[in-house]
Amino acid sequence: MEEDKIKQILEAAILAADGPLDRDALLMLLDEDDKPDKQTLERLLNELAEDYAERGVELREVASGFRFQVPSELGPWVSRLWA
Repeated sequence: MEEDKIKQILEAAILAADGPLDRDALLMLLDEDDKPDKQTLERLLNELAEDYAERGVELREVASGFRFQVPSELGPWVSRLWA
């Protein structure tokens, strides 16, 4: 499987998940023949984070895995959703 497709799968899974996904959970999404090695997975996650660097959401690694979140500098506006 092409790396761009793997990156799309990672992105979709992180967006759709109801909580952070760790590396093992991300790798479990892929068939054995399509699984990248850990170094490639790290690179793809870093590329995905770079893709979102100047956007309204960012890819962050937290203690329990990876998630998309609102950058802190946009928090004052987004927090108005819950005011």
